[in-house]
Amino acid sequence: MTAVEQSLPANNLQPKTIYLKDYQVPGYLIKTTDLRFEIYEGETIVSAMLHLYRNPAAQAPATQLTLHGADLELVSIALDGKILSADDYEFGEENITIFNTPAEFKLLTITKIKPEANTSLEGLYRSRTMYCTQCEAEGFRKITYYLDRPDVMSEFTTTVVADKKYPVLLSNGNLIDQGEADNDRHFATWHDPFKKPAYLFALVAGDLAHIEDSFTTCTGREVALKIFVEPKDLDKCEHAMTSLKNSMRWDEQVYGREYDLNIFMIVAVDDFNMGAMENKGLNIFNTSCVLAKPETTTDAGFQRVEGVVAHEYFHNWSGNRVTCRDWFQLSLKEGFTVYRDSEFSADLGSRTVKRVEDVSLLRTLQFAEDAGPMAHPIRPESYIEISNFYTMTIYEKGAEIIRMLATLLGKENFRKGTDLYFERHDGQAVTTEDFVAALADASGRDLSQFKRWYSQAGTPRLQVTDHYDENTQEYSLTIKQSCPPTPECQTKLPFHIPIAVGLLGSAGDLPLYLKDAEPDFETGDNTHQVLELTAAEQTFVFQRVQEKPVPSLLRGFSAPVKLQYGYSRADLIVLMSRDSDGFNRWEASQQLGLQAIYFAMSIYQRGENLAALQLDAELIAAYRSVLQDESLDKAMVAYMLSLPTEAYISELAEVVDVEAIHHSRSAIRKILARELRTEFMGIYTAYDHTQAYAATADAIAARSLKNVALGYLMLLGEDELIRACEQQYRTANNMTDVMAALTQLVNTDAPLAHTLAESALADFYQRWQDESLVVNQWLMVQASCALPNTLAKVKSLQQHPAYDGKNPNKIRALIASFCNGNAINFHADAGAGYAFLADQIIVLNTQNPQIASRLLTPLTKWKKYSPERQGLMKAELERIMAEPALSKDVFEVVSKSLA
Repeated sequence: MTAVEQSLPANNLQPKTIYLKDYQVPGYLIKTTDLRFEIYEGETIVSAMLHLYRNPAAQAPATQLTLHGADLELVSIALDGKILSADDYEFGEENITIFNTPAEFKLLTITKIKPEANTSLEGLYRSRTMYCTQCEAEGFRKITYYLDRPDVMSEFTTTVVADKKYPVLLSNGNLIDQGEADNDRHFATWHDPFKKPAYLFALVAGDLAHIEDSFTTCTGREVALKIFVEPKDLDKCEHAMTSLKNSMRWDEQVYGREYDLNIFMIVAVDDFNMGAMENKGLNIFNTSCVLAKPETTTDAGFQRVEGVVAHEYFHNWSGNRVTCRDWFQLSLKEGFTVYRDSEFSADLGSRTVKRVEDVSLLRTLQFAEDAGPMAHPIRPESYIEISNFYTMTIYEKGAEIIRMLATLLGKENFRKGTDLYFERHDGQAVTTEDFVAALADASGRDLSQFKRWYSQAGTPRLQVTDHYDENTQEYSLTIKQSCPPTPECQTKLPFHIPIAVGLLGSAGDLPLYLKDAEPDFETGDNTHQVLELTAAEQTFVFQRVQEKPVPSLLRGFSAPVKLQYGYSRADLIVLMSRDSDGFNRWEASQQLGLQAIYFAMSIYQRGENLAALQLDAELIAAYRSVLQDESLDKAMVAYMLSLPTEAYISELAEVVDVEAIHHSRSAIRKILARELRTEFMGIYTAYDHTQAYAATADAIAARSLKNVALGYLMLLGEDELIRACEQQYRTANNMTDVMAALTQLVNTDAPLAHTLAESALADFYQRWQDESLVVNQWLMVQASCALPNTLAKVKSLQQHPAYDGKNPNKIRALIASFCNGNAINFHADAGAGYAFLADQIIVLNTQNPQIASRLLTPLTKWKKYSPERQGLMKAELERIMAEPALSKDVFEVVSKSLA
């Protein structure tokens, strides 16, 4: 048979939109999938034997079969052993249709693919010394012809054959056979007894080393644990292994979920579009999410490894054993699993600190997404390219939806609901409605209104007013909810919103007696209440309130909303100093910081000199009291002293004034540095820089606070302090302290700092040039520098041997760090940053569409800027749109941004 090569659709045609309303069950299902991979240099031959049968759930019996396929060369195709002729099938844009198919049959296809030429990093591709796969969401169709959709689940057996220079051959499930093959080759056969969709398939072939451990499950089964890496990285795996064992233990204790295979494997890959992938029994990780040791990894890196290892392991049940019916249900597995990994990290560390970190991310990035052209519900109604919907909304807001359900149901009923969900749907591909139904059935709660969170996009806004009646000792809170229009819906129905509250009096928390309701004893006392807002406006009345209180609203950030209440500065200082809810103490510090920054912005925008700006003594005293409060976790002190970020302030603005935000925030920080110099010096000098590194919560907190103090002190520009910072860089025994010092040197505008920064950057690269992940940090710190001329530096670094324009980690470290995290420079120079970003996207559009579309985010926000900047940003979007070979990924984001 003549070889046929698939091609992409004509590039001048608008890509097709996929709608949830058009979902239909597949006409055929696949009972078993037997795969054989013959890996050669330059090409791989894939043989796929599929045992297919008509789906009894289909409305009418199927008489033809359409399989997905992209970038494949078909060698042969046979139905029940008979080779098909060209008249028996036809090719579509990304599929093949076989005519006159019986009720049950076996189909054998043999295809050729070229992993070495696969720069999209989807399907089977080569990364450095290994072959590996990434199949979520639709990468399996780049491997062989298949029903590449999540509701088609099959039992897989996979044989991998390769040259012996690739001694490690892995796939999903348990190893059932291995041995010699002809021509100095060998093979390994893996069998996964659990049905799975194609997106969970994985394969690895390479020259890898591994560490090994074991875990005894709650029923006494021994599970082998292996982490595979390039030999040079073998000393960076222990933290990931510890995190894996902690995750397995936690999932048994908290959710009753036991691991099911004989082996669990992780493979670290340097070229990877995402963070990691939960393929059944064989998780493939970006190296940045598995490798960690103190000399090369920051505290944030250690925490990321712990969180991502947990996330991918937890997917074994919330994503693998129970998966999503279609990609519109993506948050069913991702939102639930993000919530699970967040709770895991909170249990192992500081719950308040973890909550602050999660909410900071949500309010900066997801709220901006909700307000932009790509706004969508956590269960979207349509998409053009599913890869564009691996978003903050699906993941982070999705997790907040689960958190609200856990809050409304309570710990016991939420556990009953998840138990029922796993029991009812094990081995199935299901929907968000199935998940909510399990929780409702187990708890007896009516969650029908709550389901609007799944179908309505946008960030709800709560406007709160209060009234205190001294005579009746009643205190009322009136709460109005609204939600701005978003692309999918102009008018929103009221959400079901849990609002956790407390009331602060002169002696601390007041007891709560909500009229016509029982106290909430979930926390073990009667000073905390969860109000349930279900109408557009509701009033809640508290009785026996003996003094006018300061309300502590939305405790623990109990819902992903924007809250408006007229707190005075005195109220915020009370909350910051005395609230028993740690999250709201931090939130009060952020609001105080915002008030100060907004005042400074008003001065800047009037053209006045910020150098004369002063902060009142009461505010300084409030920050000083935080520094002196020994009851606070050091990490919380560090967070409370960190002003709201430029990105968060920009998200809050109707029109973003980049320069005013940057210079005003910097001015407030300098004032705090001057006024609290003694306290910051005390923190910094009291820290023992010689102590051995530990990745414990307490040790991380101490380093965090010490380095926050260093950041403030460096704003003073004093030679003595600059030399102390450089000394930290030279002598630190861990990458956290090295990077903290290097970052401050690079960002300090003083002659001595410039000199020492250049020397330190050269030294850093010389020392770490063979450690790819460390070099990424070197690129990032330079791209994020807020001093002038950073764009020129970024362009020069693109020519540096350290940079690889095809590696997603390098692209994120340099390009994304500059365009996403360096607003003052990205928006400078009359649009030079916009043109630079557009140039990168145009190159990546054909090379790696997923990465290209994700880089677009800064340009999608063009409507939030001044008319001059709007015109420049829009012009770059139009230049991208005019490209003759635009990928679906980029087309969707650009077209929606220009709409």
